[in-house]
Parts: sequence; C-alpha cells; structure tokens
Amino acid sequence: MFSLPNLLTLSRIAAIPLVVACFWLDHGWAQWVSASLFAIACITDWFDGYFARRYHQISRFGRFLDPIADKLLVAAALVMLVDSGTLKGLNVLAALIILAREILVSGLREFLAELKIGVPVSQLAKWKTGVQMGAITILLLGDAVPSVIGHIGLVLIWAAAVLTLITGYDYLRTGLRHMAEGGPT
Repeated sequence: MFSLPNLLTLSRIAAIPLVVACFWLDHGWAQWVSASLFAIACITDWFDGYFARRYHQISRFGRFLDPIADKLLVAAALVMLVDSGTLKGLNVLAALIILAREILVSGLREFLAELKIGVPVSQLAKWKTGVQMGAITILLLGDAVPSVIGHIGLVLIWAAAVLTLITGYDYLRTGLRHMAEGGPT
C-alpha cells in the first residue's frame, strides 16, 4: 500500500487542499503557487503509472485510487474556476462536459469491473488528460498573467471538452456493447 506509485497518488490527493487554499489567497504569487502545485500533482499522475509498471508495483489499491485522485484534483480545480468566475457563461459548459464524462466513465468502469472486463485507457484519452490539465494550470493563473494567456487556457479547456466528448463516446460505446442483452460478457 505504501509503494512509491501509491505514495505519489496519495500526494496528488493531499495537494488538493493546498491548490485550493493558494488559489483563494489574494496575492498574485499565490496564483502561481496554486498553478504550480496543480501542475506538479498532474505530473505525479504520469510518474505513478511509470513507476508502477517499471518496478512491477501495480496494486489493486493503486488501480482503485489513481483514477479517483485524478478526478478529485480536476473536479476541485474546475469548481474553483467556475466559482471564481474564471469560467463563466458558455465556458461553464466545458467544465460540465468534463465533469459529466468523468462520472460516466467511472460508472462504466465500475459496471464493467463487475463483469470482469477491463477498459484500457486509449491514447486519445491520454491526450485529453494532458490538454485538460494544461488548460486548468493556465486558468489557475487567472489575472496573474496577461489576458491573452487566459484566452489560450479557454481555447485549451474547450479542446479538452471536445476530446472529452469523443473519448466519452468511445467508452460509452464499449460499455453499451457489454450491457446489451446477449452481448459479450
């Protein structure tokens, strides 16, 4: 349970309150700290998987906790960005798309796990995660950076939302095949 990959995953969860606290401090440097902590937490997502595979430390605990840590980190950041007004108006839809897909995929994975069916993460889903985490990192900087940078963050969050729809559809299509009466089990 306390292997390096699992500790990295746990550190991602532990970073959430720090990211949130720094985001709400009323200092420009605090936004940089919040975005940096978020980015570092995102990087640990790659390292925990790498170390788990490289050193044969894949565990049930890690397989359970890793996607939860990712979703908690992203959800907390998106809720903060909406609440602060960084994501407002139509841009809130991008956050809703991302959150809805995460819930859908979690439910599908749980359902399919009961059938002893694993759904591997696609390469496109990995790209989606990278774009999404990059967008959120930029958006966390808020007014500490020129507005053109914030616009780049908005473009990236919409790119992540589009990739989210595509990958969510792929997962749903796979899940529906197994849910259909007489479908493969």
